Amino acid sequence: MKRTGAILALLLLLLLTVSSAPADDAGRAARDEMVRTQIADRGIRDPATLAAMRAVPRHRFVPPDLAESAYADEPLPIGYGQTISQPYIVAFMTETLRLKPGHKVLEVGAGSGYQAAVLARIVREVFTIEIVPELGNAARERLRMLGYRNVRAHVADGYDGWPEEAPFDAIVVTAAADHIPPPLIRQLRDGGRMVIPVGSPFFVQTLMLVEKDRGKIRTTSLMPVRFVPFTRRR
Repeated sequence: MKRTGAILALLLLLLLTVSSAPADDAGRAARDEMVRTQIADRGIRDPATLAAMRAVPRHRFVPPDLAESAYADEPLPIGYGQTISQPYIVAFMTETLRLKPGHKVLEVGAGSGYQAAVLARIVREVFTIEIVPELGNAARERLRMLGYRNVRAHVADGYDGWPEEAPFDAIVVTAAADHIPPPLIRQLRDGGRMVIPVGSPFFVQTLMLVEKDRGKIRTTSLMPVRFVPFTRRR
């Protein structure tokens, strides 16, 4: 009887493994296709960025009813007036930061947690801030469930950054501000890089690169973009 029970348990495990494999394979195939056609073919070359985009299950970071569209070449709504960015934009911003494994990165605008997960595949530590409590708390739990132990999520006004953990080697902002927040500049380590969309929420914005070199700040316009507005606590 014990042997029969063991055989049945093994068969059940095999059935569960086989039944779950197609969904996993489909996810991997979709990510590979996304990286090849939407990201690499558009000029993204950084191996770490490409590997991270292939690894992170984007469909786990969108609402269930949009899972089939998770790898489409477009941003998707995630509720509360917020979106998960187009895959190419996530990859472009990530590559622009010139990340290294030992880096400590701040993200302002966690959303569903997708950008933080991509960063976490590359660097030592990620600190992500979200102003919408429902999104911030859900992102924290989602990242925990998916095993991203090097990400800390915080519900707060991202304009002020995370001074207790500063300085940061890189900062990425995923909402459009009408100016570059001075606290974020102060929290950027010397030699660090920040990418941030700047401009009116009613018009096309400009993705900006901010570099700090021996205390001096240099800004460079990278490309026109459309992001949700940078919101503040009243």
